[in-house]
Amino acid sequence: MRARTLGMLLALAVAGAVVASEKTLAEERRERTIDEIKSEALHRAEVGQYPLIGLDPADLREAFASIHTADKDEWAAAFMHVGDRYANEAQSLEKTDPAKANADYVRAWRLYSFGRWPIPASPGKQRCYEKAIAAFLAHARFFDPPLEVVHIPFEGKEVLGYLRLPKDSNGPVPLVIAVNGLDSRKEDLAESFAAILSFGIGFLAVDGPGTGQAPIKVSETSERMFSQVLDYAQSRPEIDKNRIAMHGVSWGAYWATKMAIVERARLRGASAQSPPIDKFFQKDFLMSSLLGNREYLFDQVPALMNIFESVHSLDEMGDHLPKMSLVYQHLLGKPMAPMLILAGVRDTQVPIEDEYLLLSQGDTPKEAWINPSGGHLGRQVGVWPDPRIFREVILPWLVKTLQSPASK
Repeated sequence: MRARTLGMLLALAVAGAVVASEKTLAEERRERTIDEIKSEALHRAEVGQYPLIGLDPADLREAFASIHTADKDEWAAAFMHVGDRYANEAQSLEKTDPAKANADYVRAWRLYSFGRWPIPASPGKQRCYEKAIAAFLAHARFFDPPLEVVHIPFEGKEVLGYLRLPKDSNGPVPLVIAVNGLDSRKEDLAESFAAILSFGIGFLAVDGPGTGQAPIKVSETSERMFSQVLDYAQSRPEIDKNRIAMHGVSWGAYWATKMAIVERARLRGASAQSPPIDKFFQKDFLMSSLLGNREYLFDQVPALMNIFESVHSLDEMGDHLPKMSLVYQHLLGKPMAPMLILAGVRDTQVPIEDEYLLLSQGDTPKEAWINPSGGHLGRQVGVWPDPRIFREVILPWLVKTLQSPASK
């Protein structure tokens, strides 16, 4: 009896430990509350951390004063209210103080963008997104050289892109096709890539499948959209069709990596920040790392589900994601264009194992920038913020790759 009693007590203790462990795991996976989101967002704005880079904490506090629940339209309305003030002021100053007007448009664009973040999942957030595009394009009217909104025919629809080419160039120029991540947009890329124009290189920024104004959602064959973009770029006489590279962040890096394989003959190279490759797409990573992820501000899994055509539950997501793996698709290991891989060892959104796997595959030596203290995209608060990584790592590699006259 004594042995049986001890056995029962041990079993109960084990069961209790399992329940406690499950409760702890559930707690770790939960999304931030609205108050936690406000606090974390303010902190990120103060230290210049994504997705609050460039936002004034005072503007955030003003918007947050009107947000009391997790209602998406309440969130959007608060940011539209603050953003509208800057947009209206910008319109009134365009002729008398163009520099201030431009700065106001940028401020409005960033506020509207955060108002629709991470995805425009309600009527109010959709309106915020529309206003973000309008404010950015108003800001773009001040660009020199100008920004061209291009319309690329694609399967009865169109790919909208932002094209900027260097000023006073002699002959066809190299080009970077830049692709956004899950929650960033082509407007963000167009703002960053302005820095490459002074090197005599142009860029074409487009929204990746399932994001922004892209005409298709994510599927195992969505890279065909980028092949059409590449066709278009090569058709423009101002662009050197033999010196085109791709750049992508996160999900955009997945497409850049895939294109480095399927379009290697037409790409000079590809830079990829934290590209998902294989482990990312497994159901256990979805459940153990992406669900309730705290490196991500909020709603990562809902944003992820949104980019797919017919995914409406975690189970459906878990079943569909593995099909996106480059290992599952039998692509990894095939010949590739030269690549730069950037990543952080402490990334909780894309496992570093994916980057090590990518680096070990293909037929061409790759370059890598791996931050041992970095998180997603290799970023490290106060040490390696996004702008520094772009300026000191990505830009030099793309310039080196595209300015070289030698063929691949």
